[in-house]
Amino acid sequence: MPEQTIDLKKRRFLTQATSVVGAVGVGFVAWPFLSTWKPSARTKAAGAPVDVDISKLQTGQLVRVLWRKKPVWIFKRGAEALAALESDAVIKNLSDPDGSGYSKNQQPKYVTTNYRTIKNKEEVAVIVAVCTHLGCSPTYRPEPGAADLGGNNWKGGFYCPCHGSKFDLAGRVYAGAPAPTNLLIPPYHYVSDTLIRIGVDPEIS
Repeated sequence: MPEQTIDLKKRRFLTQATSVVGAVGVGFVAWPFLSTWKPSARTKAAGAPVDVDISKLQTGQLVRVLWRKKPVWIFKRGAEALAALESDAVIKNLSDPDGSGYSKNQQPKYVTTNYRTIKNKEEVAVIVAVCTHLGCSPTYRPEPGAADLGGNNWKGGFYCPCHGSKFDLAGRVYAGAPAPTNLLIPPYHYVSDTLIRIGVDPEIS
């Protein structure tokens, strides 16, 4: 009788232990499965879209995100900066002033020529922050009249410190710069008035 009691206790203990181990095992199996529902860093780097909330973006402010391992600028231009993009002081110094040359291949077809945005005279711009010369990342120099960048001829833009290339606030390259073409515009669209999705073209009817 005592032996049967001991055997029953052993059997009950083994049954409970097996159940616990089984539950833990299920947990370890389930975790990798659940984690596959989220895009991995490798997937994002390969080109998964990136969402950017622009609801708090101020005039003159620039934010940076990574898309396909490249830095992308999202920045807001004021009325003065937008007007400068069509001024003679800027246009006459551009490498491709009317956008009829190489620059048409530097941006999606739905992007405007002068402002290089989806909408005409749009304040928020989206540009790949990689110089088309040797791949450096230019610095953001939005202040007009910067003495080290040309004084009154400088209406704000980007300057590449590696080899001196200059770009305006639409990412258009100035003539005579080492950079052969404009900064690239990535595919993007507005999910809402305050959310931009980089990496996906808009649905154009």
